[in-house]
Amino acid sequence: MLGLMQQMRLTTAALIDHAARAHGRTEIISRRVDGTIERSNWRALAARARQVATMLADLGAQPGDRIATLAWNRMPHLELYYGVTAAGMVLHTVNPRLFADQIRYIVDHGGARILCVDPDLLHVVEPLIAELPGIAHVLVLCAADAMPETTISGVIAYEDAVAAARPLAAWPEIDENSASSLCYTSGTTGNPKGVLYSHRSTVLHAFAACAADSMALSARDSVLLVTPLFHVNAWGLPFTAAMCGAKLVLPGAALDSASVYALLRDEGVTFSIGVPTLWFSILDYLQRHVDPAERAQLKLQRVFLGGAATPRTLVERFRDLLGIQANQAWGMTETSPVATVCKPLGFQADWQGDALTDVLACQGRAVFGIELRIEDEDGQTLPHDGERSGLLKVRGPWVLNAYYGNPPGSALDGDGWLDTGDVARIDADGFVHLTDRAKDVIKSGGEWISSIDLENAAAAHPAVAEAAVIGVAHERWQERPLLLVRLHPDQAVTKEAMDAHLLGHVARWWLPDAMVVVDDLPHTATGKLLKSALRSQYRDHLTGA
Repeated sequence: MLGLMQQMRLTTAALIDHAARAHGRTEIISRRVDGTIERSNWRALAARARQVATMLADLGAQPGDRIATLAWNRMPHLELYYGVTAAGMVLHTVNPRLFADQIRYIVDHGGARILCVDPDLLHVVEPLIAELPGIAHVLVLCAADAMPETTISGVIAYEDAVAAARPLAAWPEIDENSASSLCYTSGTTGNPKGVLYSHRSTVLHAFAACAADSMALSARDSVLLVTPLFHVNAWGLPFTAAMCGAKLVLPGAALDSASVYALLRDEGVTFSIGVPTLWFSILDYLQRHVDPAERAQLKLQRVFLGGAATPRTLVERFRDLLGIQANQAWGMTETSPVATVCKPLGFQADWQGDALTDVLACQGRAVFGIELRIEDEDGQTLPHDGERSGLLKVRGPWVLNAYYGNPPGSALDGDGWLDTGDVARIDADGFVHLTDRAKDVIKSGGEWISSIDLENAAAAHPAVAEAAVIGVAHERWQERPLLLVRLHPDQAVTKEAMDAHLLGHVARWWLPDAMVVVDDLPHTATGKLLKSALRSQYRDHLTGA
């Protein structure tokens, strides 16, 4: 027997229409290319999106066509989020921070015919355009009178083209399982891989993000979107914010700490997200340049951290400097990305100090819709006892089943699980504790050493700004840990002092065999430590080979 309830397609068109109807006056703030602030709202954005859809159709775009973007967090990019997807086309965001060969590969592999680029990113596209024969039109996200000089012929001024387009009368009826957006992984080896989201998965992910034990977003929030729109759809927040009617604040390309602080202050930001490296810099700025009385005026209530393992010290700094709770979230491009969120349970609600930090320093619990399990190297399921570590696998309605261009289901094992590439343990309350990437775990004499736990312990030393731990070759033990540290200005630490510090956090046999002080550490385009480069550089550090 079937239920007698109405059916509504779960699409991004439903999201933007709802935002326009129910939250039309709620502001959207964007920093323009010239640094000035542009103000709009959800109702105006919805109207612009309908013009964007018509403009793209006039250029020959059809449902299912990929529309590539190379752009920062600005208003035109957000307009494309809805003007493309709600009209049945596929938004293909491209990370401009990648190497030129990766950008060329991603645009070509995605198969876009139209490329939309911010004017201050034209220099990235100009040397590549001759190698992108599939691109028929290049739209520059500015008005004609602001168009910079470019070697690309026939570029189209986006603002003028949109202004001249008639608004689409109604969004087309599309299957909720049709593709909505395409993002590529930022892997450190091999070619990036495409993850093709559906309308249904996008809307379900937005529901999960709104939940109280997730991001708990509401119409009373002002959301600063420092995570790029080209990074897993800014963790899905453009869609989540439309669902709940939150105010959105788009910082453009100005992600320096002073500019971010100005938006936090001026726009009454209550919620933000971002990678740990960015927030370390922002907190440093607040501590050095903003007096306590001004910091106390900030309305910031909560920050979600992800994209890389969050050092315990960062959770403590949010608590001590701003008096707010920083929550970790874990996920991947392949999981849309939110899969787990770290929120204390009822019996932990009154915990304070180190006991609460111990909870917040893990990756949290699976949100509804996500299932997790851990396996040993033989594929046997391990208990959730908080002791055993294994390969972390995931499944759920917003989890990938195949990479773009590959057969359906090809990314899954025989039971329908996706291997995340992470090593973790899960305790009896469901809290996930990541111990490493599978490729980064250090195997010393048959035992595993967690590079993440060592990094967090090293980063807690007051002299250390950032730490990285890699496994390097050892004649007896196969691998041993090597610690690389970037220090705060005018600070120093000896290996002996570091060992003494680490012994308060890890077992003696985990102590790194050597420590190297470096001026900088390499990162991927999304802020993760680029350990492959470190392993290549230091692999023979202990053997002298």
